[in-house]
Amino acid sequence: MHHKTLRRTAISASLAAASALAITACSPAVDVTAASDAANPACAPMMVALPDQIGDAALRKTNSQATAAWGDPSQVILRCGVNVPGPTTDRCVSVNDIDWVIKEGDPVYTLTTFGREPATEILIDPVKLEAANISSATVLTELAAAVGKIKATGKCVGQEDLQNLPTGK
Repeated sequence: MHHKTLRRTAISASLAAASALAITACSPAVDVTAASDAANPACAPMMVALPDQIGDAALRKTNSQATAAWGDPSQVILRCGVNVPGPTTDRCVSVNDIDWVIKEGDPVYTLTTFGREPATEILIDPVKLEAANISSATVLTELAAAVGKIKATGKCVGQEDLQNLPTGK
């Protein structure tokens, strides 16, 4: 009799462990549309170097290649392989040697790497970030090392740079 009870206990314990595992595995993947050039092999070194957290927002699984999301609900979404921005009058900032072109949306801002191919895009909602006590500067700083795995081939040129160009006269 003792042997049967022991076996039942072992079976109950393994069922409990399996159901606990199933519960943790059920957190749904974030639905992110892959970029047109997501299969570009240059995305891979960046994707494996992404931080596990940005501020208090933890990295989550996504359902498409070369994408990432942090926070629940998502506060930062990243896509590698987006169209490389050409010359633009949009604002460009440089954080830790990574140039980002900023398109302000309402409410989501799109920041795209400039001078790197393939380009990487991040989507942030500044209001949600602020509510989570994460600054956009923190996001760009935390992502710089990973994004830097894609080699820079160009830089943003700002108005102050243009003033220093030779005139040719």
